[in-house]
Amino acid sequence: MRVLITGIGGQDGYYLSRLLLQQGHQVHGCYRGQDSLRALDSLFAEFKTNLTLHCGDVTDRAFLKEVIHSTQPEQIYNLAAQSRVGESFHYPEQTFQVNALAPLYLLELIREIDPRIRFFQACSAEVFGESAEFPQTEATKFAPASPYAVSKASAFWTVSTYRRAYGLFACNGILYSHESPLRDESFLSGKVVHALARIVSGKQKTLRVGNLNSLRDWGFAGDYVEAMYLMMNYSKPDDYIITSGQANSVQEFIESAFEYVGLDWHNYVEVDQSLYRPTEVSRMVGSAAHACTELGWQPRIGFQALVRLMVDAALAQERGLTQVMQPYR
Repeated sequence: MRVLITGIGGQDGYYLSRLLLQQGHQVHGCYRGQDSLRALDSLFAEFKTNLTLHCGDVTDRAFLKEVIHSTQPEQIYNLAAQSRVGESFHYPEQTFQVNALAPLYLLELIREIDPRIRFFQACSAEVFGESAEFPQTEATKFAPASPYAVSKASAFWTVSTYRRAYGLFACNGILYSHESPLRDESFLSGKVVHALARIVSGKQKTLRVGNLNSLRDWGFAGDYVEAMYLMMNYSKPDDYIITSGQANSVQEFIESAFEYVGLDWHNYVEVDQSLYRPTEVSRMVGSAAHACTELGWQPRIGFQALVRLMVDAALAQERGLTQVMQPYR
């Protein structure tokens, strides 16, 4: 099977590519010129001819059209995104172009070139905002609280509309926070573990964070890409929440990470009010019951194991060792 992945240079792109390549599929990936592709080096070494990259901008319709024509994919996974919530307040127009306009282009091109192509859109639990429902389900009303969330909500409804109006096999995966050793420091989880690694090595004394009480639903990226694959190879298209279903606070993430290396987090962590978001979503936990029932999907790596996996990788990287990226299997 020929598969096209946009945003292949990101965390999810790596784990999804590995899953598909291990199954013998031919993978084509779109990336931006400034993307770091170091994570893909191991895939090139292992799978060689089955992985092909295409450099370009997903907001360029002509580029997308050329790639689809040349690769003739049977499935397209749209993982490309401006995925930093805080940054979306500073660059709302760019966020909307990448997160909302690109999916529209892709769906229009599928209609134009080959309506049989299956399409996956990476949506975000941020669309629920400060929801009164706990946990959130596919029926929970959207209440986006950031430009990022608004852009993802727009993409969701575009996919849903094209599925109903044109009969396309188009799915939304509403993804809750999912992490891995590939997370950089622009994300809270990456910031915590890399700061901890520097604290352990004596290069840093404190870690500054925002809201410690914010609840998140953290899962492992390798598990979440399996859900993407399952929904794209199911008998019918639908929208699914992909989540661990477990609520943990920012404080619990920090405490678990520091405790793992034998440190008391109270001695190193400072709360900085300036790091709070303009509209902070403090409680975000979902139910993956629909995905579990329909797709048979279950997350494999729990919260504590995820934290330790990320800490181990950050410590190894700090020591100059090869970064640990938990294989999909």
